[in-house]
Amino acid sequence: MEENVWFKPLVWMDYRLALLFTVFIPLTLLIWALYKRSEAVQRLLTIYWRVASLLLITVYLLIASLQIGFITAAIARLLIPASLWFWADINEEINDLPQRSLKLALTSWRWAVTVYNLIGFVAQIFFLGCAFGGGAIEQPSCRVWLEPPWRYKEIFHAGYSTGFLGFLGIVGLIIYVLYLSYFIFVRLGKQGRSAMEQ
Repeated sequence: MEENVWFKPLVWMDYRLALLFTVFIPLTLLIWALYKRSEAVQRLLTIYWRVASLLLITVYLLIASLQIGFITAAIARLLIPASLWFWADINEEINDLPQRSLKLALTSWRWAVTVYNLIGFVAQIFFLGCAFGGGAIEQPSCRVWLEPPWRYKEIFHAGYSTGFLGFLGIVGLIIYVLYLSYFIFVRLGKQGRSAMEQ
């Protein structure tokens, strides 16, 4: 039945773009920053990976067809751009970097991943209904979003049950929410927009 969903190719394209913009490019930039010993870029990308881990948690939630995965997907689309532009001290350090290829690549990626995620968030709004109601996730327009996570399971976790992988997703989400709550209610009040520990 999912074959009749007209936007199915767009869903698969979104997952492929997510791999490019949220995994491969930032991983390359992190390796490059380590090689160049650029501390500001390293700090920014370390923060990015912490925040972007919500995308991986979302994949595990969707493998188990847990409807909360549609909510975490939308939230991740907002948190990722926020994590890249929020830090005043890191932004200043990056602005002060010499005009070299690493700075150009990082800046280009920051803008590209920001635009990608904001467009993705707007698109995701139309599917938030999949997160609510007992039978909502059975609708073809919702189930099509589960196909790429199921394919991921076939490739990387073929020997594990969907229940176990969903459990890992829930545990990951609990840890993520606890860390985010600590950041918002404790660390943010003490440090503001400074990424440096005070």
